[in-house]
Amino acid sequence: MLQTLAALAPLPVGVLLLLASRVKLLGKNTPEVARRSALRKLVGDERVVGAYRAVGAGELVLGALLVLPPSSVVEAAVATAACAGLLGYLGYARLKAPDSSCGCLSEKVAPVRWRSFARAALMLVTAAVALGAPGYWLGAIADRPLATVGLLAGWFALASALSAELDGYWLVPLRRLRVRLSHPLGKFVPGIPLESTMDILYRSAEYRSAVGLIRSDVLEWWDEGTWRIVTFAARNGDEHGTAVFAVPLAGDGEIKAVLVPADEPVAA
Repeated sequence: MLQTLAALAPLPVGVLLLLASRVKLLGKNTPEVARRSALRKLVGDERVVGAYRAVGAGELVLGALLVLPPSSVVEAAVATAACAGLLGYLGYARLKAPDSSCGCLSEKVAPVRWRSFARAALMLVTAAVALGAPGYWLGAIADRPLATVGLLAGWFALASALSAELDGYWLVPLRRLRVRLSHPLGKFVPGIPLESTMDILYRSAEYRSAVGLIRSDVLEWWDEGTWRIVTFAARNGDEHGTAVFAVPLAGDGEIKAVLVPADEPVAA
């Protein structure tokens, strides 16, 4: 069984690296995502987009090497070192840029929290196990298809649970289902989901023009008349404050944005 685990290990690590590279190389808003990440603090504004794409290129190459034949201990060793480096980067982000986004698996804002560290640790342990792989992962699946598919499904389920960027695909639908089942009026759910508002906001020119100032995920939100007010922590040079966006609840119309200095209250 241990040999089966070792043989399978390169596959999930490789797939996760390929998914991460897709965001960095093919994302629609890659410059904005790069500037929200801790790389901006590490390499500076001018080089952050190039560095972000370079990381994506490295993930693409390493992920492809792990997924494609043949299996190699060198590939596993490089993957182990890369995952250890990821843990170090997350530690730097948490200490030096705690409000920055991970920028790992999607374009959504996902600050570095305990789940980011747990996912990186899972990848590190899995990559280390791959050092003992006796052969290519496809052979292990052919030998024990039910067991190996179950192990892979469990690994990806755990990795998804540890990825805040993927909450919209499984956690949010589960929460909506719970609301529907527990709401006294059955399937009726009042109000417009915050996720719908955020999708509109993230695609807007107003948000893209201000994304370099934003330093957090959503702090607060509330509805006021026909508007939904959404706030973020922000910083413009040495000036700290709050970025406030007013998004039309109807989904159309102009979005309004303002930066409120830290010494001025945000009206609720």
